[in-house]
Amino acid sequence: MNQIMECIPNFSEGRDLEKVEKIAGAFRAKEQVKLLDYSTDKDHNRCVITAVGEPEALRDAVIEAVGTATALIDMTKHDGQHPRMGATDVVPFVPVRNCTLEDADRIAKETAAAIADRYGVPVFLYEKSATASHRENLANIRKGQFEGMAEKMKKPMWRPDFGPDTIHPTAGVTAVGARMPLVAFNINLNTSDLHIADEIAHRIRYINGGFRFVKSMGVMLEDRNLAQVSINMTDYTKTSLYRVFETVKMEAQRWGVNVVGSEIIGLTPMAALVDCAEYYLRIENFRMDQILETRL
Repeated sequence: MNQIMECIPNFSEGRDLEKVEKIAGAFRAKEQVKLLDYSTDKDHNRCVITAVGEPEALRDAVIEAVGTATALIDMTKHDGQHPRMGATDVVPFVPVRNCTLEDADRIAKETAAAIADRYGVPVFLYEKSATASHRENLANIRKGQFEGMAEKMKKPMWRPDFGPDTIHPTAGVTAVGARMPLVAFNINLNTSDLHIADEIAHRIRYINGGFRFVKSMGVMLEDRNLAQVSINMTDYTKTSLYRVFETVKMEAQRWGVNVVGSEIIGLTPMAALVDCAEYYLRIENFRMDQILETRL
């Protein structure tokens, strides 16, 4: 059977849908590549694309998409709630079928080299592709964001793995790497007080003593006047969605605040949701092969 790999590139454009369509177009009508999903968020001012394909074909489509984003997005004019450092902010490769993290790492490094060579965009390798321990966590690389990155990159420890030693003037910096499947899981609160969301995010994220496989931050949804706890679940098999959800509910009660909804950005593994169904429905001895779609 063919190797199947997934890529979930994040681009710093969530308001101009014409630009988003042009970027997503790199994944359309390509042999051995399938565009599964793309979503935009006006508050985050960000687009997340999900595509799968055979590794080399997927790599080439991603490189094309990065070229389009580099040409269309001017980071000097960008603003949004989500931290960002580049027009193409981050490019993760995830093994799906008949391939390994090592295969994803190889494709990530080939992609990073091509981005730097063709477009003059500096690239940091992160997660399983990182060349140093302080570069594994994307938040460490992104700290300072686009506005502070040129000064940050003057330090020897923050020289990029590929490309020039300073930012691209309009496209900034990009991170590329191999990782396990991630679930982008956001929880909305019935308050407009961003401080509360920040405090809850502080308590649940690993870097502050929270769950091992959770990254989180507070975000303001301006169009709904709601504060949000924005979460990346980096290994749902070891830290479950329902456990984090219940903890956010518990912490929110300390502030007299309730959870009014949650959302999943992009695609997510079925097992992550089945795990929640087992917990909330108290299902006993449930097996994945009891799901109709898995037997088709």
